[in-house]
Amino acid sequence: MTTPMVLPDGEPAAGPWTPVPVATLAQRLLEGAPRGDDGGWGDRPWVVAVDGRSGSGKSTLAQSLLPHLAPAVVVHTDDLAWHEPMFGWAHLLVEGVLEPALRGEDVSFRPPAWEERGREGVVDVPVGLRAVVVEGAGANQRRFAHLVDRTVWVQSDHALAEQRGIARDVEQGVNGDAEESRRFWHEWMAHELPFFADEQPWTRADAVVAGTPTVALAEGEVAVAEGPLGR
Repeated sequence: MTTPMVLPDGEPAAGPWTPVPVATLAQRLLEGAPRGDDGGWGDRPWVVAVDGRSGSGKSTLAQSLLPHLAPAVVVHTDDLAWHEPMFGWAHLLVEGVLEPALRGEDVSFRPPAWEERGREGVVDVPVGLRAVVVEGAGANQRRFAHLVDRTVWVQSDHALAEQRGIARDVEQGVNGDAEESRRFWHEWMAHELPFFADEQPWTRADAVVAGTPTVALAEGEVAVAEGPLGR
């Protein structure tokens, strides 16, 4: 039995949903040739964008795909967005990560805010990868669509994603206590909802995956849309 989702205005419901092994989904994503490959990049990794609304299950899906795309890494847009304007980090992904990775360069990128605020570590994309998975809200933007080979839209029930996202933030302590996390969530939604209404990344998706329950799944399976949003 399919469980319907309640979606924000303007986002069409995907479906019908079919259980698919994650390994099969990964294989489908890397079929054929990289999009727009004119031979200019040489031996370079595939770029797979996993996009969706906050709390939709993007990180979980990206991590489950990783071993089936190996050798591969996940680049979290939340790391690039740290102390940047909301949805104002695309230049960091393009210039700091994707363009050098596609030129076959070893990437160890420290965003400016990391330097300014003393955050340790780097965004690391070594050479020799099969795939780079870009995961996060806004991972499939028109601005850098020419650098992305395959895209996944993670569709989710709006209310359930909110409950899950706030609970996650409270558990991780990233936005304060429960009240502060709810306040931040609604502030974030004031930016996210119009951003996705304008971008409509689901129209560019090569696959649409359910991030909240729709059909019964066995271990290692995800629900993939076989309707007009999927390909």
